[in-house]
Amino acid sequence: MKRSTSYQCLSVFVTVLTLCVAVRTQLTADFYSKTCPTLPQIVRRVVLNAIKTEMRMAASLLRLHFHDCFVNGCDGSVLLDGTDVEKFSAANLNSARGFEVVDAIKSAVESQCSGVVSCADILALAARDSTLLSGGPSWKVLLGRRDGTVSSKAQANISLPSPFDNLDAIIAKYAAVGLNITDVVSLSGGHTIGLAKCATFSNRLFNFSGTGAPDNTLESSMLSDLQNLCPINGDGNKTTVFDRDSADLFDNHYFKNLVNNRGLLGSDQVLFSSSLADSTTKSIVESYSSNNKLFFDDFANSMIKMGNISPLTGSSGEIRKNCRVVNS
Repeated sequence: MKRSTSYQCLSVFVTVLTLCVAVRTQLTADFYSKTCPTLPQIVRRVVLNAIKTEMRMAASLLRLHFHDCFVNGCDGSVLLDGTDVEKFSAANLNSARGFEVVDAIKSAVESQCSGVVSCADILALAARDSTLLSGGPSWKVLLGRRDGTVSSKAQANISLPSPFDNLDAIIAKYAAVGLNITDVVSLSGGHTIGLAKCATFSNRLFNFSGTGAPDNTLESSMLSDLQNLCPINGDGNKTTVFDRDSADLFDNHYFKNLVNNRGLLGSDQVLFSSSLADSTTKSIVESYSSNNKLFFDDFANSMIKMGNISPLTGSSGEIRKNCRVVNS
């Protein structure tokens, strides 16, 4: 009888201990309130200065967080230098940028709170601040991530959505990391700021899918402008804005463009114009195009969800001293 009682007490103790560990390792908004209380101000200051220097940097920092979280979770692995790392994947090579700004944030943070703040958390805060400083919504960034030690080019090539993906593939890639159709549309709205290279959309301009004609979902005056900018065999590195007529302001104009067949990437326009969109994403695009607040609310919620993709917490991973290299 005593042995049974002791066993029950031990079971309760183990259960309570497990729950305590689980709670302690969850992401929280106040994770650094004691260890680095000035962290939000440090990050905001560096991001603001970077955007003042180059407005495009807001979109670049937002994209870095997105590309980090979709590959093995939000672990800062997109920042690692090396061979066969995420930086060299198709979606990131000569495209992902903002690494120097992250370095500057890390340096400023280390001078105040050495060895405390992860690079993964810096990315999450920088993405929020980039959105807010561009006119978009704010949200409470949940913190407590630790940095991963592995970065995989091959995994990035599999996991990251491509500008050439059809809607089926896009939805599947989001679902693989626990995100739903609303997240697909709201997070795509991040393209309301930033630039894209000719190489990412020129397939729509002349011989779309082997038809010998342009993509018929591309509005005619925009098509003409883009054909002049990106001629056949032209410079694929030339850039143009995602969101025509609202290039630097984070707003719902991106969705107004989709409704008017003025989405830049094929992967943008399929949210409204593909046959699958009729039963999945089209109604959400229409709602966002007429309701900026709804878009902002959903975007903030989706960013929080995305930031919770498989974070390393507790004793997993590490706190990198340099965001580009694993600790020795």
